[in-house]
Amino acid sequence: MLKLPKGFVLGGATAAYQCEGATQADGKGKVLWDDYLKEQGRFSPDPACDFYHRYPEDLVLCKQFGIKAIRVSIAWSRIFPEGHGRIEPRGVAFYHRLFDECAELGIEPYVTLHHFDSPDATYRTGDWLNPENIDYFVDFAAFCFKEYGSQVKKWITINEPVSVSTQQYITGTFPPQEHFQFLKALQCEHNFNLAHARVVNLFKKMGCEGEIGIVHALQTVYPASDDVKDRHAADLQDALEIRFYLDGTLEGKYSDTTLQLVNEILEKNGGGELVITDSDRDELDRAADQLDFVGVNYYFSKFVKDFEGKSEFTHNGTGTKGTSVSRLQGIGEVIRKEGIPTTDWDWPIYPQGIYDMLMRITKEYPKTRKIYVTENGLGHKDKFEGKDQLIDDQPRIDYIEQHLEKIAEAIQDGANVQGYFVWSLQDMFSWTNGYNKRYGLFYVDFETQERYPKKSAYWFKELSHAIDS
Repeated sequence: MLKLPKGFVLGGATAAYQCEGATQADGKGKVLWDDYLKEQGRFSPDPACDFYHRYPEDLVLCKQFGIKAIRVSIAWSRIFPEGHGRIEPRGVAFYHRLFDECAELGIEPYVTLHHFDSPDATYRTGDWLNPENIDYFVDFAAFCFKEYGSQVKKWITINEPVSVSTQQYITGTFPPQEHFQFLKALQCEHNFNLAHARVVNLFKKMGCEGEIGIVHALQTVYPASDDVKDRHAADLQDALEIRFYLDGTLEGKYSDTTLQLVNEILEKNGGGELVITDSDRDELDRAADQLDFVGVNYYFSKFVKDFEGKSEFTHNGTGTKGTSVSRLQGIGEVIRKEGIPTTDWDWPIYPQGIYDMLMRITKEYPKTRKIYVTENGLGHKDKFEGKDQLIDDQPRIDYIEQHLEKIAEAIQDGANVQGYFVWSLQDMFSWTNGYNKRYGLFYVDFETQERYPKKSAYWFKELSHAIDS
């Protein structure tokens, strides 16, 4: 069995829009996804796994299977249906009930304030590119700290800001489906860093109990070869997706090298200049000194080679292997590296990448107090063969175990990693992939909403008992 330190947190991760369902229940306001998904007509986020009504059942499963913590997010539009102004008391009450149930069962909630689900009202006024919406987000955070501060001691400002900025404005896989708008994407990245910093500084100014951090998607980037052009392409890809965020949130300032790489990307894609004020820089600097932890979401790594052509992107949303394409003008092309297995969604399975990222944060960003792996898991086409048949998801067990081995190695080598949250606790709605991409320890029959523990859930339970012993 894996050797992880005693007290190491084993958790399961969820997100409001992916698991709650009930998208129009009890006065909830629309989010940016609602009209978008309806227009597409491919799949609906209702009822997802109906966590809004069935959370007690899922929390009992956590208790039974040794899951000591759960990542959840508060849906901004359940509290403020228009993003600001009027408060919906039924939404406020729901999260009180959820957190009370967590306390009753001894499961610690790690609560995210934004997980891909901006209220539709703020989205339609520019989303994160509009500074006024940052003000509204800070107001929402202040409300949550006051309202739930006695129940929640672990807070996360924003989940995977890079996924929002790049998929909204570069790959077009999130609404508003814009393509290769690099200036918008990078301005959005900075605005996310700023919004995060303002919320951290507010949390500390208010004297809130507990800890606050941010969660980044950090898919380690490697050059496809030792060729100088491939190495530079990897540096550019890394600056776009990783370095700009780590500098802004963990160091509190963008290094000269980071800004040079970012400006090169802009110069090769229509030009433009980022708006970063002295006030912004002050917020970033103060927040980095006060940040309690960073969450690392890691699923795969990227291998990048030099590319001189026009941008081209094809998203594999169906699990048809070999269909994804990622070529970014002035940056590079993501390739399939020979000898490295991939999931059906073309994600390389490369556990070394999580070790390298954890050690990078430890060595290059010394202000970082602690790290949690806040998401890691395998999207798989699990087979349900009847209520009395155990769902054999051995590939998921293998994937999790291989990555936990590398996390344990990083801990031994000095990385202060204090927990691991599997994505996901239960099967749920998966954004651009609908429902065929399953991640859960618990299988959900979306027709009946019945839950069934998979083989991986029993394995996870054994691991939890081993850590406790």
